[in-house]
Amino acid sequence: MKIIVDAMGGDNAPEQIVMGAAQAAEELGKKITLVGDVARIQEVLTRYSIQEEWFDFVDAKEVISNEEEPAQAVRRKKDSSLCVGLNLAKEKNSVFLSAGSTGALLTGALVYLGRIKGIKRPAIAILIPNKLGKMTMLLDAGANADCKAEYLQQFALMGSIYMKNMYQLQAPKVALLNIGTEAAKGNALMKEAYDLLEGEEIAFVGNMEGRSLFDGDCDIIVCDGFSGNVVLKTIEGTAKMFFGGIKEIMRQSAVIKLAGALMKKPIKAFAGKYDYTAYGGSPLLGVNGAVIKAHGSSDATAIKNAVFAGYEYGQSKIISEILEKGIEKNTNI
Repeated sequence: MKIIVDAMGGDNAPEQIVMGAAQAAEELGKKITLVGDVARIQEVLTRYSIQEEWFDFVDAKEVISNEEEPAQAVRRKKDSSLCVGLNLAKEKNSVFLSAGSTGALLTGALVYLGRIKGIKRPAIAILIPNKLGKMTMLLDAGANADCKAEYLQQFALMGSIYMKNMYQLQAPKVALLNIGTEAAKGNALMKEAYDLLEGEEIAFVGNMEGRSLFDGDCDIIVCDGFSGNVVLKTIEGTAKMFFGGIKEIMRQSAVIKLAGALMKKPIKAFAGKYDYTAYGGSPLLGVNGAVIKAHGSSDATAIKNAVFAGYEYGQSKIISEILEKGIEKNTNI
């Protein structure tokens, strides 16, 4: 399995990317290919006394930023770390990881790797820890702002295959994110998607409201990319406000500070359960290759765990099973 990492993508590149890749390489006992400005990468290696033997290097002088229009950037910056890395990932038994621009990664993956035959749209699949101590997959989390019902149908099928392979769930429960649990709820898109999912050979459990996101009543939550991205960023903002508020309360008096000291350990443990750095990156399901999107602000720990997630994904049979299942035939599209 060839592990390819975009060393220049993300808010903390290349320092945190290189450090995280080094930790992953050492723990996995496998070389990692770093793509980017080799001179800058080697500066990080020297600064932190990281051994070069853990890496292969591929030079790429350009970087695609979040501010650039994805399609234009991918077309014009063929020597970017993202495009060069994706081109390398065309090789069999490869996985590519980037914490860079989500739009550029999606566009580049379609250009260099293409879609799995029969898949209409790829989806970003985010894994969210629930209160049962398990993982719930949310897809699409931002790849497709505008969706058709058949796209959501395919997201459910791909998510089911992923969760079955990665989490050994024989019949992953699938829910449709909606404004109510009744079958007739929602807009035209949701109603049509409901009917399609109900007719599929998956464990469809019906509609689910946003307030039940963390309950663990289902394994997969399907939605359009616009709604999924709003949900994801709302979760991040709420968590930031919640834990920030707790810190402010704990500074209010000596008595509260003492109580805070006693509560520090359990609060930290609770926060750790929902820390994105512990769960690695998110697979881009539907492209004909293993691609992992890491959080843009990933630190070394998040990158290390994203490499682990990518390695497991690349070794799995998920992509071949999606192809073998004959998605086009299954969905009658």
